[in-house]
Amino acid sequence: MNKWKVAFFALAGTVLFAILLVVFLATRPVDGGHVAKSSAGESESKGNVLVVQTTTKELESISKKYLKDAAKGSPLPLDFTIGDDIQLRSTLTVFYTEIPISMNFDPIVDDKGNIILKQTGMNVGLLNIPPETTMKIMRDSVEFPSWITVNPNKAEIYIDLSRINIASGSRVRAKELDLPKDKILLEIIVPGE
Repeated sequence: MNKWKVAFFALAGTVLFAILLVVFLATRPVDGGHVAKSSAGESESKGNVLVVQTTTKELESISKKYLKDAAKGSPLPLDFTIGDDIQLRSTLTVFYTEIPISMNFDPIVDDKGNIILKQTGMNVGLLNIPPETTMKIMRDSVEFPSWITVNPNKAEIYIDLSRINIASGSRVRAKELDLPKDKILLEIIVPGE
C-alpha cells in the first residue's frame, strides 16, 4: 500500500476519533454538584442590620467588582448583565472556532438570604446542546469563587452570600430581588461589640 494512502487514512482516523470524543464528552451525563452549607452561626443575623435598596445597574457593578476581586486578577471568561433577568455570556472554543454561549437566569432568594439563579433560557450558537451539559462545561472551565456553586443537574447557580467577606467581618443577605421593578433590597449585618 502506498505510504500516502496510509498517512491519509491515519489522519482521517485521528480526525474522526477527535470528533467522536468531543461528541461523547459533550453528551455524557452530568454528575451532581454539591452546595456548600453555611454554618448555623453564619445564617443567623447577629449584630446590627442595615437594609440597603439598590438598582440593577448598581448591583451589576458591585457584583462584577466582587467577582473580579475573587478571581485574583485573572480575567473571567464570562460576562454578565442584570436587567429584567440575569444573562451570562461567554464563548466556547471548538476546533479553533469560537461559539457564543448565552444563558438567562431568574434570581430567587432562599430562606437564608442567599441567591439561587434558576436557568430560564440558553443559546449556544446554533447548536442544540442540553442546558445541563452547557452548565457542566461552564462549571469545569471557569474557576468560580468558593461562594458560587454551579449545579448542572438542577440548572441553577447557588450564590452563598454568607460566605462573602466584606469590610470588618460584615455579612450580606438578600431580602428581595425584583429585577423587572428595579427593586433590590439587601441586608448588611455589621457585627456588634
